[in-house]
Amino acid sequence: MGQLPIALAAYETLAEAYASRIDTKPHNAYYERPATLSLLPEVKGKRVLDAGCGPGVYAEWLADRGAEVVALDVSPKMVELAKKRVGTKATVLQADISQPLHFFQDETFDIVLSALVLDYISDWAGVFREFFRVLARPGYLIFSISHPIADFLLYNPESYFQTELVEWEWRGFSIPVRVPAYRRPLSAALNPLLEAGFVLERILEPTPTEQFKQEDPEGYEQLSRRPGFLCIRAAKR
Repeated sequence: MGQLPIALAAYETLAEAYASRIDTKPHNAYYERPATLSLLPEVKGKRVLDAGCGPGVYAEWLADRGAEVVALDVSPKMVELAKKRVGTKATVLQADISQPLHFFQDETFDIVLSALVLDYISDWAGVFREFFRVLARPGYLIFSISHPIADFLLYNPESYFQTELVEWEWRGFSIPVRVPAYRRPLSAALNPLLEAGFVLERILEPTPTEQFKQEDPEGYEQLSRRPGFLCIRAAKR
């Protein structure tokens, strides 16, 4: 039996609390999400893979704007919550995106969206190859990750240049939960993307919105001075 995904237990623990706050938690709703959504092309009539859908907020947004959506998550509780949220508007499946997506044929989708998921996966080369395979031409990959500089400042490792397993206690979803992830340098984030065949189109280092400022003035000031997330748009041409 293969090793379980590193953050599966953490997300199973906080799934309900996460889902209850995902629409209003500043770091998600008023910081990462607006930035990630701004990188999307027109989605109406497009086939979209939501890779690591969580409780379904992106899948719902996409479906409400006319996309044909298939959403995947490795967490059974998140899959259940996403299904409740989207109903019949999207297809939600339990799957581990760190493994080959053998149940999808080549060039199945026009867009792949993966928001704040890849940090829990060590091998991005395999994931990007699969995303490239399932995308049609032209196709787009939009994803968000923790900013490498933010992680470097947070974890203060001996070397910025290593990819390593780290852990942090989350307190923003009512239940304190220690969540493991992989910290990596920028080169380890971008090179596997390019090696898979993608063309890098845009890099966005978001700043918090005015709504964020109203909800969390201290966090707003911090994120206005240094990065928290990195949002990327790449293309299969």
